[in-house]
Amino acid sequence: MLNQTSWRKANLTCKIAIDNLEKAELLRGGELLRQRKTTKESLAQTSSTITESLMGISRMMSQQVQQSEEAMQTLVNSSRTILDANEEFKSMSGTIQLGRKLITKYNRRELTDKLLIFLALALFLATVLYIVKKRLFPFL
Repeated sequence: MLNQTSWRKANLTCKIAIDNLEKAELLRGGELLRQRKTTKESLAQTSSTITESLMGISRMMSQQVQQSEEAMQTLVNSSRTILDANEEFKSMSGTIQLGRKLITKYNRRELTDKLLIFLALALFLATVLYIVKKRLFPFL
């Protein structure tokens, strides 16, 4: 914005200076005026071409900055998603460790329960055999 304003002021100053020179040339002679007019027109055309090129470059830079901002936003969102997934995996890891401990504990209890059932069954059978022996063979 500041550059455009200063460029316009400089352009206006140059235009005023060219107009003053043209007035002076008009008073002196006409041949130089024609040459200067063609030079002025070519300079104006060159100036407008350069201005259009600069505006095009400015638009391209603006688009590039916008694409960079979008890429940065995408990276920020991806990073946030990855961090959330990492936290989820950490909590899942704790849950899996707890599950592993509980399964190991239940396996030990299952083994202990089987041993106790086997001992109780053996005691029951021994008791049944003892009772049968005393009833059928009281003299032994």
